[in-house]
Amino acid sequence: MTNIRTVGVVGAGQMGSGIAHVCALSGYDVLLNDMEGERLDAALDQIGKNLARQVGKGAIGEAEADAALKRIRTVSGPDSLREADLVIEAATENEAVKKDIFRALSPNLKPECLLASNTSSISITRLAAATDRPGKFIGLHFMNPVPVMKLVEIIRGIATEKDTYETAVAFAQSLGKTTANAEDFPAFIVNRILVPMINEAIFALYEGVGTVESIDTAMKLGANHPMGPLELADFIGLDTVLAIMNVLYDGLSDSKYRPCPLLVKYVEAGWLGRKAGRGFYDYSTETPTPTR
Repeated sequence: MTNIRTVGVVGAGQMGSGIAHVCALSGYDVLLNDMEGERLDAALDQIGKNLARQVGKGAIGEAEADAALKRIRTVSGPDSLREADLVIEAATENEAVKKDIFRALSPNLKPECLLASNTSSISITRLAAATDRPGKFIGLHFMNPVPVMKLVEIIRGIATEKDTYETAVAFAQSLGKTTANAEDFPAFIVNRILVPMINEAIFALYEGVGTVESIDTAMKLGANHPMGPLELADFIGLDTVLAIMNVLYDGLSDSKYRPCPLLVKYVEAGWLGRKAGRGFYDYSTETPTPTR
């Protein structure tokens, strides 16, 4: 199997910083790449806070946290990941954006470098075809928040080689994660099941079946979910929820995957959830209040 020592992470948002965090904590050198310097600074700051939180809970020692933070280097530009043995893309859930990233990256990587996408719904086969190494391309779908959630979905494209797959599984498990194999169908396993449920909850709100609070309370207490579906939608990001529903609707051509018009309106309004300060809840108050 390919020997991985240095991991490149493209995208310093919530998912990218979480992936960098767990990789560094597991002993890998990390190159955290983003076009925006401010985002890189914010990511390092958040990683430091999350490591400190783990220290406070007794999950890791202070020396471990300090060593992990020192293993992360921030870089920019497509030629900054030449040292990487594995590069994980964690950009926004937009196929065109991801393909542009891979086209720019591929010529600047060493030939043996593996490529992975953290996409939560987009075809691994199509993304791989935008690179110069489809056999060395795989889907590594981490769950949010990455330092807490134990699962990584492993998705092989049609061209993914056996060595790439075995290396990806061993790598994910070296991070302390449990892996689940998913076939390369729209939204894979987790989001194929989870996101339509969220969309159905939004339809229930749209049709007046229940209020934001009653829908979330019903699912938390009636189905023992840790978060209600509308609260969870805000946590994921309504733009991401809509993107996944569109992938399902376009890819499977089934009307049951039609995005709820209310979800579309919220995204059009820029009410994207927690990251925007407003979604199905308003986060400007001490206790989030429903917006509908």
